[in-house]
Amino acid sequence: METRELRYFVAVAEELHFGRAAQRLGMAQPPLSRAISQLERRLGVALLQRTSRSVTLTEAGEVMLHEARVALDAVEATEHRTRRAAHATVDHPSIVLATKAGASSELLAKLLDAYAAEPGSIRVDVTLCGPGEQTRLLRTGRADVAILHQPYDDTAHFDIEELRTEGQVAILPAGHVLTTREHLTLNDLADVPDLPLPRWPRPDGSYPAGPGPEVQNHTQLLQLISLGRSLMVSPDSCRSQLRDDVVAVPVADAPTITTVIAWPPHSRSRPVADLVRTALRL
Repeated sequence: METRELRYFVAVAEELHFGRAAQRLGMAQPPLSRAISQLERRLGVALLQRTSRSVTLTEAGEVMLHEARVALDAVEATEHRTRRAAHATVDHPSIVLATKAGASSELLAKLLDAYAAEPGSIRVDVTLCGPGEQTRLLRTGRADVAILHQPYDDTAHFDIEELRTEGQVAILPAGHVLTTREHLTLNDLADVPDLPLPRWPRPDGSYPAGPGPEVQNHTQLLQLISLGRSLMVSPDSCRSQLRDDVVAVPVADAPTITTVIAWPPHSRSRPVADLVRTALRL
């Protein structure tokens, strides 16, 4: 099975439309349709159910989509790690740490300072990501280690160590009526007429429909909250970064957030191991 075939199938499975998948791949639709049919014949299973109006995945197709994504990520990771190893020099070695922009800032600062003080430490390049992007960078070899947050980030197939667990708070504009409450519930925040929930981008860059503002990072969202345009629910540790024009109120029934440090299970990087050990000592 060729990686080309896997990319073709993933495009069709994600778009569920041969025309859009062909456009995404930069090719004509007929050869794409033939390639998928040939793949199905070789495997001896139907991956897609096709009608004149729709394309859907079969159960085998769902499995194929998951496995194809894993395989393509592994190929991309091999390419990136090999190139980075070739370009690294004895004088300028480095590791890449991915973390969500605006999250765990205090913890990250302490980690970087503590690691820099360790004998034999090397440069840590920090990549600030949008929601969920850290796992993609880690799987594709663009990052060596990442700070993730359970239950929101996918930690499957990574080695992880837990760093801390905490509750969550609602961040509201100062002076809003809800800031007078000792605590709130998720139901209280589900439909606040003057503070619609923000809309985060999907993996393809599009936004779900809704009245809330389109946002790309927490810094942008905090400014919108201070202007009375939205609200958010965040880990309690974010309090240390808040300005006077926003207020944090505990959310009693919000799930606890566990911050973890994650890395690929096949990693043999000593700097990554040293960074993880430093994180566990904080």
